[in-house]
Amino acid sequence: MLRIDVQKPIHGSSGYMTLFVNQQVDKGDFVVIMGESGAGKSTLLRIIAGLEEAKGKMTMGNAVWQDAHKRLPIQQRNVGFVFQDYALFDNMSVKENLLFVNADVPLAEELLEMMEITQIAQRNVTTLSGGQKQRVALARALMRRPKLLLMDEPLSALDPRIRRKLSRQILALHERFGMTTLMVSHDVTEAKAMATRLWFVESAEVHEYPLSMLDALYEEE
Repeated sequence: MLRIDVQKPIHGSSGYMTLFVNQQVDKGDFVVIMGESGAGKSTLLRIIAGLEEAKGKMTMGNAVWQDAHKRLPIQQRNVGFVFQDYALFDNMSVKENLLFVNADVPLAEELLEMMEITQIAQRNVTTLSGGQKQRVALARALMRRPKLLLMDEPLSALDPRIRRKLSRQILALHERFGMTTLMVSHDVTEAKAMATRLWFVESAEVHEYPLSMLDALYEEE
């Protein structure tokens, strides 16, 4: 179980405010995080990963990731992070990007096959389409077999057909590796198809709502 009780001042869409998060995530959950632009959704993921500082406490199971005395770096949190801009190593091939993270060749080959990118494994990542790069980024994020997968709008730059296919692949990876997943999204259809739980960031606070309220929440916006 991931337990988050943190606060962080941010400069959001409404000016300076303090982001308050008091939530927990159970093992195997697929949490979709939604809300208006500039509300702090990406910042929340970065706090969980250990990429940004915040006040408060965060635990994963029996392990303390953050409290008043320490803050574990991302390398010690066993987290996979998929960024909006892919963040691939441009001087490497697809397979080299994976093996740079973890020299586990069988795992790399399994992920390449699951993401349907085995045929481009030797290509330099700069030659790939956006959809292919996103698949590589997902595969690379799983090379450490993370307990927790964080994704910041991983499908936003893709066309609808590729988005649907990749969303199915993400769910397959989530189930295959028994992960807990948090994903920022602005797409209601995407959230309905993937989420087991919904967080909505509004007025600098993270609230949980039933998935059945998705349409109503966006009508209010």
